[in-house]
Amino acid sequence: MKITTSIICAAAALVTGTVTVQAAEKQPNIMFIFADDQTYESIGAYGLTEVKTPHLDRLVARGATFTHAYNMGAWGGAVCVASRTMLNTGAFVNRSQQHLKTSPQWAELMKSGGYTTYMTGKWHVPIVGPKFDVLADVRGGMPNQTRERYARTLKEDAYDTEWKPWETKYGGFWKGGTHWSQVVADNTVKFFEQVKNDDKPFFMYLSFNAPHDPRQAPKEYVEMYPLDSLKVPVNFLPEYPYANAICGKKLRDEALMPYPRTEYAVKRNRQEYFASITYMDHHIGRMLDALDASGKADNTYIIFTADHGLALGRHGLAGKQNMYEHSMRAPFMIVGPGIKPESKIKAPIYLQDAMATSLELAGIEKPEHVEFRSIMPLIKGERKVQYDKIYGMYMDRQRMIIDGDWKLIFYPTAEKKMRLFNLKKDPHEMDDQIDNPECASVVTALRAEFIKLQKAMDDKLNTDNPSKKKARKRKKHRGKNHA
Repeated sequence: MKITTSIICAAAALVTGTVTVQAAEKQPNIMFIFADDQTYESIGAYGLTEVKTPHLDRLVARGATFTHAYNMGAWGGAVCVASRTMLNTGAFVNRSQQHLKTSPQWAELMKSGGYTTYMTGKWHVPIVGPKFDVLADVRGGMPNQTRERYARTLKEDAYDTEWKPWETKYGGFWKGGTHWSQVVADNTVKFFEQVKNDDKPFFMYLSFNAPHDPRQAPKEYVEMYPLDSLKVPVNFLPEYPYANAICGKKLRDEALMPYPRTEYAVKRNRQEYFASITYMDHHIGRMLDALDASGKADNTYIIFTADHGLALGRHGLAGKQNMYEHSMRAPFMIVGPGIKPESKIKAPIYLQDAMATSLELAGIEKPEHVEFRSIMPLIKGERKVQYDKIYGMYMDRQRMIIDGDWKLIFYPTAEKKMRLFNLKKDPHEMDDQIDNPECASVVTALRAEFIKLQKAMDDKLNTDNPSKKKARKRKKHRGKNHA
């Protein structure tokens, strides 16, 4: 891909928290590539896992990497629904559902700024129909799951008889005859052919279902990861002691791996996960090559991220319904005119900042309901901090605040009500400091800051007594019915 420092079309300035349009020559194209369930560790260039991603590594080499891109959380078990709703409305988690009904979506904002809008792949936003000009093979939340996939014992002696990720007869990502990752790339290549002679700027929303389970890939990709070459995560546990309280052992994501977790089962899951990512990466390479061939690369920004991370055996968990780094953080890269190659930014952001970033690059005024922020001031060195604190939530079962090096997790319904980690000293979150008397002042300060953050987030959960909130809601509901 050719990346130059040519003048971007719609220069925008950050003024009192909103993006203001300035005169410009030509608006840039925006190519947004979105993965599903991809943890921040699963980029080969980062060197954190065994995964191979040569084409995503191209983005790392040619642009800026944000090492701490967080999802804000979810109101239900399908974390991707909340993540995608925030992404497309621009509103924070506890207000995003309302704005989905009342405010223009990301695609509509880009269209109002003169863009042709295109979407292919996974949608999974709880509203009828994505509002793009062109739609191709829009997918639901996930492909069909089969009894054979869920029934796997993941025991070594049962390998020959149990479900395999390359067997097309079970459908899933193979349903329809072509793997869904290939479909996204095929559609992208076709779109570039259609617009190569068109001067109108485009906004592309290219959304993979991979590497979400059933994590299927051709056999040769699975064989790239022999089990004896894979490591068990350092924070592996056979069972998380608070799993039932914080998410539930029978939650669909957690049921994909038998209890107690075994090292072999974790390796099998990671093998299929990495294979799915590498196969997706192969098709991302095709998409990047098609951009080059279109002649549009010099005036195109590429943003890559995922809707959240995944545990895959870390802490004895399998899914994304937890407040640990492996599940809250996703990879985030941006490539384009004026972006310094191989740059790395550690300031925490939310992955949903992608939307506000695209508005600034396009010179489109940011509406008041868009609460997430453009990352361009960080890239330009105009500010060092994007958010003073990072907030996380999952239903009424978990809350989180990150302030500097410290993370405090609340478990309102668990026996252990809080957990405290120093992310700088303990990046794998293995050394809980909540009972350390020397950290009592840290806990007090974080709790006070979290109460302030809750107000800003419209979060009314009482983390000490969550039933109080529920009782108030029930009483109010009964009153309405009586009236």
